Amino acid sequence: MIVKKDFLMKLKDFGLNSYESKLWTALLSRGISTAGELSDIANVPRSRSYDVLESLEKKGFIIMKVGKPIKYIAIQPEEVVERIKKKIEEDTIYKRKLIDSMKSAGILNELNLLFKNGIKMVEPNELSGSLKGRQNSYNHLGLLMKEAKNNIVLMTTIEGLERKHKSFKKVFKKLNDKGVKIKIAAPINPNSQKIAEELSKIAELRNINHIQARFCVIDNKDFWFMALDDKDVHPTYDLGIWIKTPFFASAMTKMFDSVWKDLKPIKN
Repeated sequence: MIVKKDFLMKLKDFGLNSYESKLWTALLSRGISTAGELSDIANVPRSRSYDVLESLEKKGFIIMKVGKPIKYIAIQPEEVVERIKKKIEEDTIYKRKLIDSMKSAGILNELNLLFKNGIKMVEPNELSGSLKGRQNSYNHLGLLMKEAKNNIVLMTTIEGLERKHKSFKKVFKKLNDKGVKIKIAAPINPNSQKIAEELSKIAELRNINHIQARFCVIDNKDFWFMALDDKDVHPTYDLGIWIKTPFFASAMTKMFDSVWKDLKPIKN
């Protein structure tokens, strides 16, 4: 049986490893079969076949038929998908309960205490880092912004404005409700006009076309920027830099404001 490699790779989304994917698709093509037959069809070592098939049975992908020789029966893929969905939902509920129990047991308070005591011992010049991958960088930016008390200034690209609207709209809303002043400078065109107008309800937006940059300053203390042009880099290889530097962050805010006063406002 020949199954394309990219198809087998997609089965990882079902939570299957390489051997599991091969044996499962082999069984689907036969309906019912022995471990030896499946091993030959899928080109999986016989010494591993029984363990792998047992794993598939536990995951609910197949049924073991009692008898000699032991045979395995395929389950309809639609039913397998429903079982996976149910398992994910059950795992999510369990993990949420586990996290809630950590809070009620005071474990989270102890962890926070350890962090606060530890962070006091860190030299200011050590509070910096690079984050590979756009999502990792955005995760850290979101964390920094949630801690904002006074102001945020942010400059981004057309594509970046759309991404930040999607990723941080709720964060901006909460910050605005707390009285944090948010300024966003970005190129605005007909495609981004609607997003700009929506964001202008919770932040102050102005149009900038003569500067291309992606950075953010939080409370004149934390400076975050993306080192690469988002048009030239895949999200996986995008690179974010974060530095806690009141001296430089304050200077960046002043330079931002000197450009800001000449930009055209976007009104909702």
